[in-house]
Amino acid sequence: METALETRLEDILRRHKELGEALANPHLPGAELALLAKERKDLDPIVKEIAEFARTRDEAASLSQMAKSGEDPELRQLALEELQALNDRIPELERRVKLALLPKDRDDERNAILEVRAGTGGEEAALFAALLFRMYQRYAALKGWRFELLDYSETPLGGAKEVSALISGRGVFARLKFESGVHRVQRVPETEAQGRIHTSAATVAVLPEAEEVDLRIDDKDLRIDVFRSSGPGGQSVNTTDSAVRITHLPTGLVVIQQDEKSQHKNRAKAMKVLRSRLYEAEREAREAARAADRKSQVGSGDRSERIRTYNFPQGRVSDHRIALTLYKIDKVMSGEALDEIIDPLLAADEAARLAAVAA
Repeated sequence: METALETRLEDILRRHKELGEALANPHLPGAELALLAKERKDLDPIVKEIAEFARTRDEAASLSQMAKSGEDPELRQLALEELQALNDRIPELERRVKLALLPKDRDDERNAILEVRAGTGGEEAALFAALLFRMYQRYAALKGWRFELLDYSETPLGGAKEVSALISGRGVFARLKFESGVHRVQRVPETEAQGRIHTSAATVAVLPEAEEVDLRIDDKDLRIDVFRSSGPGGQSVNTTDSAVRITHLPTGLVVIQQDEKSQHKNRAKAMKVLRSRLYEAEREAREAARAADRKSQVGSGDRSERIRTYNFPQGRVSDHRIALTLYKIDKVMSGEALDEIIDPLLAADEAARLAAVAA
């Protein structure tokens, strides 16, 4: 293990011990007690990994000495076998220690707002956007997550110009955050009489759900307009001013909600989406500053970046960030095989971050 890393581990152990001693002080003020307790609790998992790594390494050193100096051939052989087993474990334990040292993405445990928009390709792009949206809906069902439709702007042929949903559950954002970007499709459209393959695209945005405590939005920064809904909501939505358009004046961000018959519900949903978009803008700024030192193997997550191609004639799905191709497009689109793409993406991100720690 590198000297710099050894020093860092020693500092962590020293700090953990100091915190334990400080928390034993019965005269510690309540506010300070809470802060120190939280810091120590955050260090507990790292200290546990360090302890196991150190214990295994010390045991390996003892067995190595026994194998060299032992007089009993059987004991020496036994020591060598146990030493080999420990040496096989040490690299994985070291990896776990480094992994525990990585800064945690504070948004990983959040719910996520999923937004899918038709890109280039006209009606075919809208049909593909609807197909992608259903893929995520099925995936959420397989994970046991709650999937709440926020807005759906439908085209005459059943495609989706824009569609969004709130996905709630444990670790939703952690698993879906690398889905943001341009998704390209290659297939023969139903409207194509000549059987030619067309290429179109849809953009996906996955935003961590932001709470009111995450950022404050001043009422003076908002312009709120109400109007009559249009689209597939039924007759009643067109007879009252239930649709809501909220414009965030400092940034120019506009959110429209018209899926509900109630103006109050549409406004609440619009504020939820606006808050999450503003939070995501702050998050992207933080990530850009952090990524100035390194380039992640899974890309920037920018929604202008083409991340994946779905080729229906060949039955394949290719993720361009990690050079992964699966020939099981039906299972991917049904959500069943989506983990076979997401897991390698998470592993690639982990590897890139570990490399940055070692650099």
